[in-house]
Amino acid sequence: MARRRPTPQRLPDAVREAVERTIQTTLGGAQQTRGRAQEALDEVVQGAEAGAKTVRARVREVMPATSDDIHALRQQIRALERRLDALEKGSPKPKSTPKPKRTGTRSAPARKGSSGTRKS
Repeated sequence: MARRRPTPQRLPDAVREAVERTIQTTLGGAQQTRGRAQEALDEVVQGAEAGAKTVRARVREVMPATSDDIHALRQQIRALERRLDALEKGSPKPKSTPKPKRTGTRSAPARKGSSGTRKS
C-alpha cells in the first residue's frame, strides 16, 4: 500500500483562512441584504399605516351616529327649545293689524245718470 504523505502545516492554515474570508464575505453580503430588506419593509409599513389612516377617516365620515351622538344632539335641541320659549315669553305677541278706516279723502263714486252730460 501506498503511504500517505504528511500534509504540510501551511496548507490547513491556508484553507482555514480561505474559509474564514468566504464566511466574512457572505456575512457582509447578508448584512447588506438584511439592511435593504429592512428598509423595504419599513416603506411597506409606512404605506400601510397611511392607507389605514385614510380608511379610518373615510369610515368615520360614513359611520352612523352613535347613541352618544344622538344624546348630545337631543341636549342641544332641548337647549334651543328653552331659548325659543324664553324669547317668545319675553316679547309681546304680534297683534293683527287693523285695516285702516276709509276717511272722506276719496270722492264718492259717481252715480249713474247723475252726471251733467248725457249719452246719446
